[in-house]
Amino acid sequence: QVRLVESGGGLVQAGGSLRVSCAVSGHSVSSYALGWFRRAPGKEREFVGSINWNGRRTFYAASVKGRATISRDNTKNMNYLQMDNLNPLDTAVYYCAADTTYPNTDYLGRAPDEYEYWGQGTQVTVSS
Repeated sequence: QVRLVESGGGLVQAGGSLRVSCAVSGHSVSSYALGWFRRAPGKEREFVGSINWNGRRTFYAASVKGRATISRDNTKNMNYLQMDNLNPLDTAVYYCAADTTYPNTDYLGRAPDEYEYWGQGTQVTVSS
């Protein structure tokens, strides 16, 4: 199995930035695409962005494109989501997820059900 543990969430003022981290462990975790999702209060879980196995390809939701940067360090089995120019609409629980279906490919899924393993989430709150 794959284990993902998010950290780095917290309270940030509107216009500020933060980086959320995801520690990934398990077998062949460097072969998997990793996604970031979020769930705002009263809303469904939504796609934020994803990064392929070697970190050379990323894809972002329109809501965060230009403000989000996903990166990974496979030597440390870490996945990162950098968010800039945050606004209160970014307030959500942020989840890191692993897609084990297409190892070592450039496919980047956007649907939550395409990801097999999930972290517990970390709360990001943006104040106005």
